[in-house]
Amino acid sequence: MKAAIHTKYGPPEVVSIGDLPKPEPKEDEILVKVCASTVNRTDAGFRSAEYFISRFFSGLFRPHNPVLGCEFAGKVVKVGSLVTEFIPGDRVFGFNDQTWGGHGEFMVIKSGAGVTKMPDHLTYEEAAPISEGAHYALGNIVASGIKKGQQAVVYGATGAIGSAAVQLLKYFGVEVTAVCNSKNVGLVKSLGADAVISYETEDYTITKKKFKLVFDAVGKSSFGACKKILSDDGVYISTELGQNGENIWRAILGKIFGGKRILFPLPETKKSDIVFLKQLVEEKKFKPLVDRTYVLDDIVEAYRYVETGQKIGNVVLLMNASEK
Repeated sequence: MKAAIHTKYGPPEVVSIGDLPKPEPKEDEILVKVCASTVNRTDAGFRSAEYFISRFFSGLFRPHNPVLGCEFAGKVVKVGSLVTEFIPGDRVFGFNDQTWGGHGEFMVIKSGAGVTKMPDHLTYEEAAPISEGAHYALGNIVASGIKKGQQAVVYGATGAIGSAAVQLLKYFGVEVTAVCNSKNVGLVKSLGADAVISYETEDYTITKKKFKLVFDAVGKSSFGACKKILSDDGVYISTELGQNGENIWRAILGKIFGGKRILFPLPETKKSDIVFLKQLVEEKKFKPLVDRTYVLDDIVEAYRYVETGQKIGNVVLLMNASEK
């Protein structure tokens, strides 16, 4: 099968297109013909291993899984002997940061993992970007303990995680102040944000409002800068480690001292979350943003674009575009 392969860590150029044997599903797995995937921050982070800690999950000296692609949509072509939930021909989507494989023409995943049937009305290209950004956004929102009627800030509201966070928080009845650049204020308002601030013209930390949650979806702020706008029991969450890894050690100290604090939730992939996101898409309560679409042969270019930090929502990767 054709796949994007990386056998060492580094920049986008370590990825090349090659051929690998088509995988065979184990008794509790399904074999999926991947029709669309995405290129996202998760893929880029594990490919580059910029944060050395990621190597404890992906391989200390070289990648255990040469084919990345944590997000996928495709068609089931074979099922293991113990699988009862899926049959060949089912259209599925999901998130797989355990064995990966979305950047190959075929991948296997356990039937009980983060995979479910696609909403009937979606194409593969539309279904592929449902889960990665929303997976991280949902986990952080739940960890924050924020409730209906409370207030939240989402910094970086145009990325895959941030745009999902705005929509999910609104679904949960939270009042959302979103922060983005000037040209995308209208776009973010269309996601349901109650207020939108351009960081180019206004300092969002200068306000009399107090927020239960400040969620930095791009890792460009700090707890110190945001502490003054948190409520007495407010929490700050960032998708990055912070300067000198401060978001981790300050989160540990926060458990001891309480009050305004940092949380650094560890992401956990649950099938129930993927099913929940499917439900929201079907109810038109959530729709992932898509910036650009690439074909597999252009994956290095896709990585380069993702790593500019300028993408709006998701970058989709077409694999088997002829499938309907």
